Amino acid sequence: MIEKLKNTLKSVIESGLKKEYNEDFVVIVEEPKRADQGDISVPVFSVVKQLKKPLPEVVGLITSIIKESEYSVLFSEVYAIGGFINLKLNKQTASKKIINEFFESTTPVGSSSIGNGKTICMDYSSPNIAKSFSIGHLRSTIIGAAIGNILEKCGYTVVRINHLGDFGTQFGKIIYAYLHYGNEELVKKNPIEELVKLYVEFHELAKENPSLEDSAREIFKELEQKNPKYVALWTWFREESLKDYMEIYKLLNVSFDSYDGEAFFYDKTKPIIQELTDKNLLVLDQGAMIVDLGEDFPPALIQKSDGSTLYITRDLAALFYRKNTYHFDKVLYVVGNEQKLYFEQIRKVVDLMGYPYKDEIIHINFGLVLQDGKKMSTRKGKIVRLIDVLTEATSLSLNYINEKNPDLENKEEIASKIGISAVIFNDLKNYRANDFEFNLEDMVNFSGQTGPYLQYTSVRITSILQSVGYVPTENLDYTLFDDEQTFEMLKALSVYDEVIEKSAQEYAPSVLAKYLLNLSSLFNTFYGKEKINVPNAFERNTKLTLLYIVKSILDDGMKLLGMQIIDKM
Repeated sequence: MIEKLKNTLKSVIESGLKKEYNEDFVVIVEEPKRADQGDISVPVFSVVKQLKKPLPEVVGLITSIIKESEYSVLFSEVYAIGGFINLKLNKQTASKKIINEFFESTTPVGSSSIGNGKTICMDYSSPNIAKSFSIGHLRSTIIGAAIGNILEKCGYTVVRINHLGDFGTQFGKIIYAYLHYGNEELVKKNPIEELVKLYVEFHELAKENPSLEDSAREIFKELEQKNPKYVALWTWFREESLKDYMEIYKLLNVSFDSYDGEAFFYDKTKPIIQELTDKNLLVLDQGAMIVDLGEDFPPALIQKSDGSTLYITRDLAALFYRKNTYHFDKVLYVVGNEQKLYFEQIRKVVDLMGYPYKDEIIHINFGLVLQDGKKMSTRKGKIVRLIDVLTEATSLSLNYINEKNPDLENKEEIASKIGISAVIFNDLKNYRANDFEFNLEDMVNFSGQTGPYLQYTSVRITSILQSVGYVPTENLDYTLFDDEQTFEMLKALSVYDEVIEKSAQEYAPSVLAKYLLNLSSLFNTFYGKEKINVPNAFERNTKLTLLYIVKSILDDGMKLLGMQIIDKM
């Protein structure tokens, strides 16, 4: 509501000034830096400068415009401090408007129309097949999923794409290793673990015999040329990998519209190479084909000297395929900070090819997952598997439940929802571009800035509402909102849709996550101070209605982040 009111007030003042002086004005309407200075502030310096009139005269005029408008009933005070006109909301009137808007809205809470009619393709998660789904894939997967949810909430059509890493020289290495020292029965029994072992073993042997690298490259080249034997093995490895990944995606409640990986786009690279050739963009460099990107960027390597394609070639093919298939307005790549230069190269190549949508290609960057200040990485096959992390998070949650509520029904299922949600929220509460420290015990804590804290707040409200059999009613006492703390919580509820829009515009789930933490804190402070189930029906209805709105928004926000909603814990 506050943002809408600011925009409305801006239009009212600008129209009033134009009516008075017959010229256009741009007026700023903002929130004061200090809460004790009101709810809305209008700096008038730009109007003073434009009119070349004394400050008191301009302040008086704008104050009159506000007071004479139909919106004046929403303000209890309109007063000037220096070059600012500050406005305090009439708490009772504003509260009634906020609550009525919530119950009378014909769209789901938090919905926005800023994306109506627009399509966004999202490329995220994208693990490499024949490798374990590691903690390193966590960030791309859940950041991408949350941003997709938020964008859909804002009206965008979102096409979710899992661009699997299912092509490249590494598959030549895995196939070589399997054919020379693999065991079919072991691979069938435990596909991913055995394939990872073979990959690691290949690299150990290649240190002693570098010619193995040439053998692997030759196998990959034949794979590109559709050698039936190699294609059959590659297909098997891919299918087994997807089975493994689907278990992870099910736990995380993540799904995709497309699993077309690099291999899908291999035969679509030839037209790209031909187009680059026709446009005189390809340059021969030491046997390889490159696109010279000028002094600001290193060249884009398009084709190796042996004729094999590269990741960027397949990515360009994927980009043009998505544009022609989905007609996207934007395409988002949820990939780590270290790929910044790579996406600048892609945009530059697209621009040189003469296509007008380089600015529609957006890199949604994110930082590293750290443990004890160091990158959690794969070393000699010792992968931090995400399934192990999620299992441990569930176990820690179950320990807490056994300690606090051992008789809870379905506690294993609830522990899973708490533990996995804790891992998700701990990531998303951090601004995505920043590195963050991974500590399971901290993130599964039921107090503090954690996922379980949000879930517990929701559970607490559910318990209260169920215990009294709450039913929405119009019989409310709006004088209760004269209390500053109560009104602050309602004000926080009123900006939910604005928080969603900001999260979408900045591609930042952390904006929503921090909002939910603040809302939970405001509620718990309120709950600690106020008795809810009081004898007076109007007071009780008012407090229960406030709790109902808090829970509605809290649950909706958690769902957007990919967290699970529970009724008991």
